Amino acid sequence: MEEYIRKIAIKNAFEHKGKAEPGAIMSKVLGQFPEYRAKAKEIFPIVNKIVNEVNSMDAQAISSLVEKNYPEFLNREKKVQEHRLPDLRNVKGKVVMRMAPSPSGPLHIGHSRLGILNDEYVRRYGGELILRIEDTNPSNIDPNAYEQIPKDLEWLGVNSTQVVIQSDRMELYYREARRLLEQGNAYLCTCNTEEYKEKLAKSVACPHRSVSPHENLELFERVLMGEFAPGEIVLIIKTQLDHPNPSVRDWIAFRISEANHPRHGHKYRFYPMMNFSVAVDDHLLGLTHVIRGKDHINNTERQKFIFNYNNWTLPEYYHYGLVDFPQVVLKTSIIKKGIADGTYTGWDDVRLGSLLAFRKRGFSPETFRRYWIESGMREIDSEFSIEIFNAMNKEFIDQRTRRLFFVPDPVTLEISGAPHLKPVIQNHPSNRELGNRSYNLGKSPSVSIPGSDWASITDGEEFRLKDLCNVRKTGEAIAFVSTEPTGKRVKILQWCPIESHKFTVMKPDGDIDVGLMEPQGEKFRGVAQLERYAYVNVLSDEEGYFTHK
Repeated sequence: MEEYIRKIAIKNAFEHKGKAEPGAIMSKVLGQFPEYRAKAKEIFPIVNKIVNEVNSMDAQAISSLVEKNYPEFLNREKKVQEHRLPDLRNVKGKVVMRMAPSPSGPLHIGHSRLGILNDEYVRRYGGELILRIEDTNPSNIDPNAYEQIPKDLEWLGVNSTQVVIQSDRMELYYREARRLLEQGNAYLCTCNTEEYKEKLAKSVACPHRSVSPHENLELFERVLMGEFAPGEIVLIIKTQLDHPNPSVRDWIAFRISEANHPRHGHKYRFYPMMNFSVAVDDHLLGLTHVIRGKDHINNTERQKFIFNYNNWTLPEYYHYGLVDFPQVVLKTSIIKKGIADGTYTGWDDVRLGSLLAFRKRGFSPETFRRYWIESGMREIDSEFSIEIFNAMNKEFIDQRTRRLFFVPDPVTLEISGAPHLKPVIQNHPSNRELGNRSYNLGKSPSVSIPGSDWASITDGEEFRLKDLCNVRKTGEAIAFVSTEPTGKRVKILQWCPIESHKFTVMKPDGDIDVGLMEPQGEKFRGVAQLERYAYVNVLSDEEGYFTHK
């Protein structure tokens, strides 16, 4: 693997003026060795070390190495590696698939996987992609999510062909519940919850399991009329009391909730649980294929009982491995509490893992699609790699991203002895269409440089102010050396003109960098590369949000 890293690092440096980019190398390494995705944190230091070794060579040495050992790199025609999802089983014409989020809040990065995978297959085979809002838990609904979820999917480029809201289908669920009660495949139970669970664990039936269908149907109507309080009665689907998986044994399909529903108020009190409403809707909506995480394997087994009792055709089920998102806040209850107590500014707070937060930080929606397609539908669990994700995003945005100067924690210094300086600066190192910008600084101008960089310069050390001139530190001042580079290997520091304006960058770790933005950054909006700092989504003259390095 190290040989492969060195090879592609040399190739990357050869194609980018002698400087390889660790993130891009990392992306290619894990594409070549997908079995190491879970060890990305261990591999990144190896990549970084080799990249530093390659970057220490000058451009001529790299070119000579390529001519001698890697002549194939001289052919600049790029070969695009195709990442393709596996074909679906038993496709007979068009497919019908679905995304089924709960409206507990906006979508987060984990939801993006399900939306994109389903969308990719519907694009491949044609058919329907249903957005089904699963809102039958009235105590955990954010009313704004009904509008925000479709907007999140639209931003991702996921195209649903119809929207179904489960709480609008309550009479359908009641109809199917009556059918199962009439068949004798469901029953109503008033047992104490803990006692009931103990019986199931021992494969012992509760006394209500043998009640006649007629009595159950009468009792069901009494429940709908409001004769019972929450927790007093549930509707249960019969399965196998000796099922080897205790969680699949007689499971609860309906329970009472008196919470106010944002769409229906208190019209309904007896709400279906997820496994019941999902099974009914998957049939009634004609689902052909269902994709979801392997944490739903037990749910699939539960739902199959309803299909089998009604002689319904089962969809083809796929369960992909779970993804761990380290240090990313996704849990809705935590976010809601944080918003309520002022910890977070809202669902788009850049410290969160919501799609709103990623969008605010300036990520491209194309990055989500590429990441999840390359991750595929493998059944093994994995860890989300922010390094790979950022590297992919950089590939999408870099060529169209303007460069600007930003100096955090600035120190202002006069360039003593400097001639009249009039720098012309490219807005992008290779995209000439983005043009140039220029400044008339005058003689011995004052500039601002980052305080941390200034502290790293020793007295008498020569360094270069990027795209401006070489200078030398003289105590607490700097003296002009030359406009053109002297050929020495010196540090390059960022600078801003003295007329620059205050600018603040909000970071996803909660830190804030305050500094100066160059004057020609005024009125710019969108993602810019603040040179020698990071990509930042500039939303106003005063504020931007950190994207990534």
